[in-house]
Amino acid sequence: MLRLNEVKLPLDHSEAELPAAILARLQIPAAELLGFSVFKRSYDARKRSAIVLIYSLDVEVKDQAGVLARLAHDSHLMASPDTGYKFVAKGEQLAGHDHNERPVVVGSGPCGLFAALVLAQMGLRPIILERGKEVRERTVDTFGFWRKRELNPESNVQFGEGGAGTFSDGKLYSQIKDPKHYGRKVLTEFVKAGAPAEIMYVSKPHIGTFRLVKMVEQMRANIEAMGGEYRFGSKVVDIDIEPGADGGQVRGLTLEGGEKIATRHVVLAIGHSARDTFEMLYERGVYIEAKPFSIGFRVEHPQSLIDACRFGPSAGHPILGAADYKLVHHASNGRAVYSFCMCPGGTVVAAASEPGRVVTNGMSQYSRNERNANSAIVVGITPEQDFPGHPLAGIELQRRLEEKAFELGGGDYSAPGQLMGDFVAGRASTAFGAVVPSYKPGVHLTDLALALPEYAVTALREAFPAFDKQIKGYFKADAVLTGLETRTSSPIRIKRRDDTLQSLNTRGLFPAGEGAGYAGGILSAGVDGIKVAEAVALSMAAA
Repeated sequence: MLRLNEVKLPLDHSEAELPAAILARLQIPAAELLGFSVFKRSYDARKRSAIVLIYSLDVEVKDQAGVLARLAHDSHLMASPDTGYKFVAKGEQLAGHDHNERPVVVGSGPCGLFAALVLAQMGLRPIILERGKEVRERTVDTFGFWRKRELNPESNVQFGEGGAGTFSDGKLYSQIKDPKHYGRKVLTEFVKAGAPAEIMYVSKPHIGTFRLVKMVEQMRANIEAMGGEYRFGSKVVDIDIEPGADGGQVRGLTLEGGEKIATRHVVLAIGHSARDTFEMLYERGVYIEAKPFSIGFRVEHPQSLIDACRFGPSAGHPILGAADYKLVHHASNGRAVYSFCMCPGGTVVAAASEPGRVVTNGMSQYSRNERNANSAIVVGITPEQDFPGHPLAGIELQRRLEEKAFELGGGDYSAPGQLMGDFVAGRASTAFGAVVPSYKPGVHLTDLALALPEYAVTALREAFPAFDKQIKGYFKADAVLTGLETRTSSPIRIKRRDDTLQSLNTRGLFPAGEGAGYAGGILSAGVDGIKVAEAVALSMAAA
């Protein structure tokens, strides 16, 4: 097969124009073209009146070698690379390991899910420990919190099968470097589990919450069929580490009910909100350091405004769908303000995991057809500048901010909110305008300047008008700000060795995913889960 990149066609091109473009680029007659498939499709919307689709295609021709030789000058033509996944160890390669020992995966979010899947596919029968509930029961609890304000600290947006990514837009794109095509493995497995086939080729694939629920269930069934074992309601409260001259060695885990599980290989895929587990690991001497994260608000605009600004007369085109955006502003006080986890046609959701605290997140269904666009607009903060000293100081900062948001929202899990114009002008809001907030249980209007440190408020007040230069109409007086966004990423990093992916000072402990500070989003978390599963398998094979 040949890989042909940068094939550009108008947005409304006909079906016949794609093969015609291939023939023209390869300078071959129709009889020489045996077939083709779309590897990737994106769009260029810089000229809103003439949006262009850009294709990468896998093409089969009669004389591949001849075409490559004749068009050697074309940098966008090459032999199709092999993007299939290759197991590092499987079957007979693992024959020497102790079959009585089973690796344990702690957490069943995207990282834990793919770590467990790959371990199961290599025949290692992982045990998966999840402190929350299976995904359907968890969905009932989460929707119950949104409707009735009754928070279950172990079953919510953050905790339970599928992880925080289940109640999100289901975005499946990332900017990570991926030379081994692990991301392709993630997408392939998702399609096998019921995701739409288009995620394999569209430039910004997404799935949406309802589809994710079914997919997570199917992947669990596949893991169990290969010998994996899921245990829900199984919160890890202690880790047994045998001391050693060159660092400790994991010997096992203790669950909340007192059960002990012996193992020498633990994948720690606990997510960015497992604060009690971070504290336990720190107390046991596992090396942890503070890392930067971001804080801010969710902002809601009419989706129609974003569509019109991004796509002009093509707004509403089915191929383009609901428009997203990416914004960055470098404020005069030295702070970076940027959009994060933008959810077109979605809703702002209650994402608290601890009583007496308010946290926001964004969610979309696959259709992305809700009236509002929402995105986090956040300010970057660092340990050195904003929460120095203790490795867990970022957690305490998050908690203080979330408690203040709970107070400003009225103390009943309503979120504090403010109109954008009022926030920038420095006055409390008293009534909503045309933009109706989507957050449930509800939004209590107040002065959001009371919710964040002064440096963040100053940077945000400068950023919103500046963003209007990038998206005309973005600085909309009655756009709604909802607070607070504090879980943009983990506030800590559980450092690991580059070669074995094990903890710096605890052998057999494999920190992974968002919670450990090595991923940010569904795709990168899944990729990290695969990498760590491979590291576990190699460690077990060498034992």
